[in-house]
Amino acid sequence: MSATRSIDQVKLDEFMARFVGDLGAAISAALVVIGDRLGLYRALADGEPVTAQELARRTGTDERYVLEWLSNQAAGGYVSYDAERETFSLTPEQSLALAQEGSPAFVPGAFQLATALTKDEERIGLAFLDGRGVGWHEHHHDLFRGTERFFRPGYATNLISSWIPALDGVQERLEGGALVADVGCGHGASTLLMAEAFPRAEFVGYDYHPESIEHARKAAAHAGLSGRVSFEVAPAKEYPGDGYDLVAMFDCLHDMGDPVGAAAHVLETLTPEGTWLIVEPYAGDRLEDNLNPVGRVFYGASTLVCTPASRDQEVGLALGAQAGEARLRTVVTAGGFTRFRRATETPFNLVLEARP
Repeated sequence: MSATRSIDQVKLDEFMARFVGDLGAAISAALVVIGDRLGLYRALADGEPVTAQELARRTGTDERYVLEWLSNQAAGGYVSYDAERETFSLTPEQSLALAQEGSPAFVPGAFQLATALTKDEERIGLAFLDGRGVGWHEHHHDLFRGTERFFRPGYATNLISSWIPALDGVQERLEGGALVADVGCGHGASTLLMAEAFPRAEFVGYDYHPESIEHARKAAAHAGLSGRVSFEVAPAKEYPGDGYDLVAMFDCLHDMGDPVGAAAHVLETLTPEGTWLIVEPYAGDRLEDNLNPVGRVFYGASTLVCTPASRDQEVGLALGAQAGEARLRTVVTAGGFTRFRRATETPFNLVLEARP
């Protein structure tokens, strides 16, 4: 029989306060998605104070539901409330984060991703019992769109301005007309950002998920880039072609069942002076290095989507979203690369360069 352990009331109170905050955030996640989809945030973007009735009229929604939604958002600090006038508004900072898609601080996509994963809780729970995999393609469709919207602000802020310039000689090759493969491209956000910035280069995006490739093709056509950007269905170990000056993988290497095999294939398809750009979630090499709010987000996503996705494929190495630079180096060099370095970083990303 285990000895009775005493309870520190102060520590218990601290934990319960944290729990209340987490529970409120968890419940409110669905309300952020609803506000985003119904245009409630966008209708508040100008910062003008409105009543619930006025916001409901602007958005064609029901006043009673809107009042309850606004009250939740004000309690969480996502919307501002003027008690004297009984009006609600967005500050410039709240508007930038919640109402302006394309801004570097836009967050609703993250909540769309998170709520999509909670819809798969039962399936992932069953996988805990037998170790089975759950493929990326098996998740709720909001995961695919939410992932694009979650990662796009970071890519738009950093990819052209700092990540590519940090690579040895890559920007010059792109400006001169390089051939680029964006592997695991999803909806093609990273591919299109590069194509817009480097009009002399040619880009091919590859992903094993047909629905994502179809979305990427439509996005390329809408952007007027179909002439030198194409998207094809292909897994990371089998994408076609060779002679690529740059192969890029954004936040996907850790999802692969056989990342060593993927690395070997990248090596086969690069030119002798080519570069492999690997962007991965920021992580230290030890578990204790990642016990922080960012690590919590990434470990949660890794448990619900990244590890199951890898387990669904051959080998099933399951690097996880917090693999860290040392493990990634081991994978890349095992695939045959001889040069590997951290080119740069952000609070959310490791930006790695590998060369033959």
